[in-house]
Amino acid sequence: MDLQLRRALLEVSVLTVLQRRDSYGYQIIKDVSQYIDISESTLYPILRRLEADKMLECYSVTHQGRLRKYYRITAKGGRRVTEFAADMSEAQKVLDFIIGGNQND
Repeated sequence: MDLQLRRALLEVSVLTVLQRRDSYGYQIIKDVSQYIDISESTLYPILRRLEADKMLECYSVTHQGRLRKYYRITAKGGRRVTEFAADMSEAQKVLDFIIGGNQND
């Protein structure tokens, strides 16, 4: 898969998880890995990049005596998901054409 497309898919997948509920690293990996391979070494740079781009924000919660870092999506992150979905809908039409060939014969 194209590296840029994979990166976009991973970023939007993380944001989509966070649209459903605030979450923390390990849980995000579990949720996203059902659809696309992701590891800790991939996730945390994505989270830092999304935070720097103001698409998510983080906060800490005490869990079993330790601080756990949670992430929540921002309005900007929500717009990114919506825009990406629209782009992929358009791309799906092209993909259908490519896979289906010329249907007008």
